[in-house]
This record gives sequence, C-alpha cells and structure tokens, in this order.
Amino acid sequence: MRRREFIALTGAVAATWPLAAHAQQDGRMPRVAVLTPFADSDPETQSWLKTFVNEMQAVGWTDGRNVQIDVRWAGGEVGRIQKLAKELVDLQPEVVLAMTTPSVKALLRETHTIPIVFSLVTDPVAQGLVESSDRPGGNVTGFTIFEPEISGKLVQVLKEIAPETVRAAVIFNPETAPYYKLYMNAIKAAAASVAMKAFETPAQSRVEIEAAMSSLAGEHRDVGWLYCYSS
Repeated sequence: MRRREFIALTGAVAATWPLAAHAQQDGRMPRVAVLTPFADSDPETQSWLKTFVNEMQAVGWTDGRNVQIDVRWAGGEVGRIQKLAKELVDLQPEVVLAMTTPSVKALLRETHTIPIVFSLVTDPVAQGLVESSDRPGGNVTGFTIFEPEISGKLVQVLKEIAPETVRAAVIFNPETAPYYKLYMNAIKAAAASVAMKAFETPAQSRVEIEAAMSSLAGEHRDVGWLYCYSS
C-alpha cells in the first residue's frame, strides 16, 4: 500500500469511532464529511478517497446505506476552502476528515465541537492545531508522518542528481504553507554540508512560480529547486 493510501485508510478507521453513538441519538443517517484542497480530477486523491470509502465499508459503514459521505474539493483554490468548510459544518456531520493544514484551520474557524480527524498535516503541535501529540485536546486529532529533518535529504538528492548546483531555492506558498520555516533549519544545514546555499522563494500562483524560475534560471545556472508541500 502506498504511503498516502495508508493515511486515508487510517483516517477512515478513526472516522468511524463516534458514528454509532451519534446515529442513535436522533435516528437520522450519520454523516461523514471530507474536505480536501485538491481537485476531483487528481488521480492520487481519488485513490485516497476510494481507500477511505472501502475501509469505512470494511468496518460496517456503507455510503448511501447507513452513512452519508459528503466530499468537498477545493480544486487547488485556497480561497474556496473556507467556503467549503462552512458548507460541511452546516451539514452537521458526526466527524470530518480534513486533508492538509489549510483544511483543518478552515474547519476550526467554523466549529470547535464537531470532531476533526486530520491527515497530510505537518507538525500539528507547532502549528497550534493540537496541544500535544499524546493529548491533542479540543475537537481535533489525527497524525503526521512528516519530519523536518527529512527535508535535509532532499538537498542531498538534489546535489546527487545535479552536482553543479550551489544554490537551492526553496519555493513555497506563504498562504498554504506557513509551516515552511519548520524545514528551513534542516535544509540550510544540509545545504551547508555539501557547499550549497539555500534561500526562500515565496510564490502564490502558477504565474509567480514560472516567473521566479525563469528569473533565477536566467541569472544563475547553478540553481536547484526544492518545493514545500502545502500541508
């Protein structure tokens, strides 16, 4: 099983915990909401969702029969996430599966009572989503498989595939990846160890990404690129 399919699977199992109790309270079909910043045309995200639905069914919850699964896709548009979060909270689901930090933060602006299970989140403690790893507190829980130190490995790989590189541009969207600073110490340390210099390159759109790459590529032939994932 691929790493991110495992994330979706675990979220599915976690999401089933409160359903039975809530369903018995008012007799209505319980709802599970899913909020993802990705596009519904993205095959990898579709794979995660399929795994989620299958694992829900494996533990006794079949979409459309005894549970309603409501999915919202932001399609990569940061501005849509908050609107979709409100839509889902208004449905009063028993639990929400939130993919990535922007989704969790958007949901927290709408509710502090509906349980939120997160996946694809970088350092939830440092980002203020939970109080601690062993006692998350509030209405948010989940897990992360990201380690800032791993980002240092990206520098090493970059140097291996492009030995002439002496500068590494770390590109990130400050709106969706404010946590990028969690990685920078490890990136800079790894860069220094292989005689490289790492620097930050913020970009909020495809146009800005292309402009930054074009500009730096024209000025410096020794630049490599590292991308901070928007989670």
